[in-house]
This record gives sequence, C-alpha cells and structure tokens, in this order.
Amino acid sequence: MGIRFLRHIERNSILLFLIPADSRDIHKEYLILLSELQAYNPELLDKNRILAISKSDLLDEELKDEIRKEMPEIPWLFISSVAGEGISALKDRIWQELNT
Repeated sequence: MGIRFLRHIERNSILLFLIPADSRDIHKEYLILLSELQAYNPELLDKNRILAISKSDLLDEELKDEIRKEMPEIPWLFISSVAGEGISALKDRIWQELNT
C-alpha cells in the first residue's frame, strides 16, 4: 500500500505534510516523513513542501509559541478543520507555491 501511495506523489509539484498538533514531537514526525521519502526516492526531497499542523484548535497560544520555536525551515501553518482556522491561508499558500 505505501509504495503505491508514494508512486502517486511523484506526479505532484508540491508535497503537503499534515501532522496533528497532538503529536508528541512534530519536528521528529516531519523528519520521519522526510526519511521515508529519502528511502523511497531522494528526488522527492527536491519538491516544494508545506507543513500543516492540524487540530490546532487543541492548542492555546502558549503551546503554539512552543511549537513555533521548533518548526523546520519550510512554509508551515496551523490549521483546524473544526474551527476553520488557517484553511484559507493554507489554500492561499498552496496557490502561491503552484504559481511561483
């Protein structure tokens, strides 16, 4: 299943990583995803990436500040489908990446 899924992302020009806010270590989860891509096809690491932290409605500003300190050097944002937070910003960011 995983290999078939990874074949589909080879056709994408942008990779959107979605990691839940209640993850124990968001940065570590991101590095695991990069490692999986590296193992499958190192060329995937050349694609533009966006990181969305989902379930951000579970976080208060203090927790968000702590997470901000550890974010990787790629475009990222907090989103919450329940609260509608960041969804428009995510769509705008994807659109911007597609058109640059």
